[in-house]
Amino acid sequence: MLSTMQDAPLSIAQLLRHGASVHGASEVVTWTESGPRRVSYADVGKRCAQLAHALRGLGVEGDERVATFMWNNSEHLEAYLAIPSMGAVLHTLNIRLFPEQLIHVANHAEDRVIIVDPSLIPLLSPQLPSLTTVKHIVVTGSSTAGLEAPEGVQVHTYEGLIADQPTEFDWPEVDELSAAAMCYTSGTTGDPKGVVYSHRSIYLHSMQVCMSDGPNLAQGDRALAVVPQFHAMSWGLPYAAFMIGASLIMPDRFLQPAPLAAIIASEKPTFAAAVPTIWQGLHLYLEQNPQDISSMREVLIGGSAVPPALMHAFEADHNVSVLHAWGMTETSPLGSVARPPAGVTGDAMWKYRYSQGRFPASVEARLIDDDGKVVAHDGVSVGELEVRGPWITGSYYGVDAEDKFNDGWLKTGDVGSITADGFLSLSDRSKDIIKSGGEWISSVDLENAVMGHPDVTEAAVIGVPDEKWDERPLVAVVLRAGSETTMSELQQYLSDKVAKWQLPENWAVVQEVPKTSVGKFDKKRLRADYHEGGLEVTRL
Repeated sequence: MLSTMQDAPLSIAQLLRHGASVHGASEVVTWTESGPRRVSYADVGKRCAQLAHALRGLGVEGDERVATFMWNNSEHLEAYLAIPSMGAVLHTLNIRLFPEQLIHVANHAEDRVIIVDPSLIPLLSPQLPSLTTVKHIVVTGSSTAGLEAPEGVQVHTYEGLIADQPTEFDWPEVDELSAAAMCYTSGTTGDPKGVVYSHRSIYLHSMQVCMSDGPNLAQGDRALAVVPQFHAMSWGLPYAAFMIGASLIMPDRFLQPAPLAAIIASEKPTFAAAVPTIWQGLHLYLEQNPQDISSMREVLIGGSAVPPALMHAFEADHNVSVLHAWGMTETSPLGSVARPPAGVTGDAMWKYRYSQGRFPASVEARLIDDDGKVVAHDGVSVGELEVRGPWITGSYYGVDAEDKFNDGWLKTGDVGSITADGFLSLSDRSKDIIKSGGEWISSVDLENAVMGHPDVTEAAVIGVPDEKWDERPLVAVVLRAGSETTMSELQQYLSDKVAKWQLPENWAVVQEVPKTSVGKFDKKRLRADYHEGGLEVTRL
């Protein structure tokens, strides 16, 4: 027996039509050197139609890839909506990839067109001769900013390209399972791997972003999207905002603490999303330059574990709640969100908030031990996290990566436990766990403990060889300016926070913890610095 329900495709075009009409008065605000630049969702819809006509005029047909090399801004939002809606595939290029990685992903995806912001031309231009499939470069704004392209590649201005195009487009009805967008992993080990999102997966993921047990994005919100649009689709915020009618605030290239504070003062966001390092920097800035940021009811933090000290600081000093979440490029990225169960208060509430969060109904999760067996969800048993669901990838684009999947489940590489009521607590990445004397030490737990010290602004922990114990933790710390705190004092600070056998004896003060292209601690580079003698290690 079949249902009587209509089979209506879930598509980006439907999100575009709905947002531009029903929520036409909502706006996308782009920050510039001279302040905010505003475009209504109704006008975004018109400009999307113009962009689609322009891309057709450049010969983009079918599922050809159109790439973006851009900051978060209104033109990037237009590309997010127009390219998939016309049936092509959006490819967000990570502006922070190493040149050889950028060349690899653009060629591997077979990008035909690249839309680039003028300020990013110096990063893109040297790589253009190595891009084998690109035929057109579109520079946002009204000037090509002196860009010289290789022979056979045409350069256009964005505004000039769309200026005379119609403001309506006959959006095709696409198969909801067809490709809408693609994003490559950050490539900390090996070449970046491509994840291709479908219209259906993006639509369902957008609904979860608006759910009350998820980020809870609502029609009246003004969402500050600091998380880059080239990183896991900006955590789904652009599509969810157009679905629900929340206005978007885009910081463009102004991601430093001072301009972010100015954006918050001017635009009064109610919700924001970024990796922990962004909020750590803003918190330190606000200590020296006090400002009311309590317009934000919540900030969503993911990408890496949030230090509990940062959560408490935002709540106590700024009256802003930190919402911890977990996800990956491969999970679109929303996997879990740390909203405590109803009625839980006090220390129990904070324990839930420290976790990576509860899985929604659409994301199944399990833990696998070293013997390949499923372990219990009892909050104690530990294993590697595997997930599956309608917005989780089942493969990588154009590469064989069977070792990353297990009978239809994605192997995340994260190690942790799950409670009976579905809350995930991660202890580490499988490659970062420290195996000392037959026992496991969580680098994440140590980092969070160290960053609880008021004189520590950043801390990253790696395992280093030890003749007796195989591995021991090394802590690389960034101290607050003017601090005279010693490594012995930091070790003493940890003495009542971790087990005695976990206390690190290896310490190094660094100017900055190296970061990956998406702002996470780059422990691969940190290990290389250690092995090459680049760290001045104090052994206690």
